[in-house]
Order: sequence, then C-alpha cells, then structure tokens
Amino acid sequence: MESIIRTYHPISLDEMSGIKLMNRTDTKFVTTASRLRQLLVLAHDDYRVQEINGKRIARYYTAYFDTPDNNMYIVHQNGHVGRQKLRIRSYVDSGLNFLEVKTKNNHGRTKKKRVDMVGFDPMNPDHGIRFLRQDEQFRQYDEFLHKHLRYDPTILTEQLENHFNRITLVNKAKTERLTIDSALCFHNLVTGKDVDLTGLVIIELKRDGLQPSPILGMLRELRIKPSGFSKYCMGSALTNPALKRNNFKERLHMIDRLLSTN
Repeated sequence: MESIIRTYHPISLDEMSGIKLMNRTDTKFVTTASRLRQLLVLAHDDYRVQEINGKRIARYYTAYFDTPDNNMYIVHQNGHVGRQKLRIRSYVDSGLNFLEVKTKNNHGRTKKKRVDMVGFDPMNPDHGIRFLRQDEQFRQYDEFLHKHLRYDPTILTEQLENHFNRITLVNKAKTERLTIDSALCFHNLVTGKDVDLTGLVIIELKRDGLQPSPILGMLRELRIKPSGFSKYCMGSALTNPALKRNNFKERLHMIDRLLSTN
C-alpha cells in the first residue's frame, strides 16, 4: 500500500483547509486490502494524497460515549433518523484531539461540531472521563455539549475505542475527500473484548451535495458497492454480545465473508 501511495502527488494540510466539508453527504464502501490496491492504481491520475510531516498514512484513535442503556447504538440499530454520536477523535501523528458531536439528519446529511480536547493523550487514554462541571475546562465541554447534543452529557461514559490507519485522497478539483481506513481494531471498555478487523477496508466518499466524483466509476469497475458501516455500531455489535443486532446481521455476515476471501 505504502509503495502505491508514494507515487501520488501530495497535498498539504494547509491546502486541505478549504475542503472541510463539515456539512456533507457521506457514502461508504467496504472492501478488502487486495481490492484497495487495485483501486489506488486506478485512481492515481485523478487524486492527490494528503501528506503531513512526510507521512501519507495517518494513525487515528477514537473513543465513543453512550448512555448507560446504549441509546445511541440502539437508535442507529433501529434505523431512526436524526441520530447522534459523541466521540473523542485523535489524530495521533498530528497531536490534535477533538471532542465531536456528529448528527445525521433525515436527508442523509452529516453535520459535525467539535471542540479541542485539551490534554488528551491517545497513547495513554483516560477511560474515566465524565462531563461534569468540575473545572473551567469541563465547563467549556459542558456548554458545547448542551448546545449541540440532545443527550444529558453527565450520564455518558466511554463504551468503545478503536485504532486504525487512514489514507486521505483529494480529487484534483478539490471538491471531495476520500478517506480509506484500514488496520481497524476495537476494544470494548464495558466487556473487555477485542476484535481485529485487519484486512477489511472502509472507504468513505465525502462531498457537499452530489458533486461529480471520479472514484465512483472506478468503484463500480471493481464491483465495490455502497454499504453502510458505522465504526461505533459495528464495533459494539462485534464486542458486546448483550446488544441487539438484528438489523446489522447482513453487514456482520458481509464482514465475515470479506475477511475470509482477503
């Protein structure tokens, strides 16, 4: 993988600043590492790769929060619109950490709000974070959450964490981003169970509205079809057997099938 993306022209973080897509339409695709290598060869002439401090594959860490009865998971599993997620997202190599609220409305558009998570260390994460007004910094988080989150932040606790590597491609017109996540591993903070999905690849096309996209034809050529994949929900379903998963069974079977052919 590294050898292929080294042949791409780079795009810097500064150049990426105009492609935030904070109010966007997302389309996800799930495939294997071997099929990804074919896609990267096809996409070479139409995309640039994000490079930060000489690195083109970035390490990510995420911690997800939920209510004591896993309402954020259940709402998604039941297919309700207007759902939300709360997470800490860490860009490990850049040293950037954010507390994020993601809201998906009934038109399929995702809005993301975030604030700096000061002092958070993804290499030694605090698993006991509670959003109580114990100091000035947490008052800032409390105000942020009361403004953007529909849940009572004081009852939320960390449920699941993951690690993965990300390649970010930008089309040469700078109208879209393509994130490619691999080496995905989960750890459930409630059950203690770990799941390693190395070999599975999650591709996400992020664009405002329905802008034309060069990658869609390449994905069709390789028979990589759109498929919903929530890292929080899939990770939770795979690591917590107490959770309902009826509506995720097809995707869980797809994961097994892809991993067996990789």
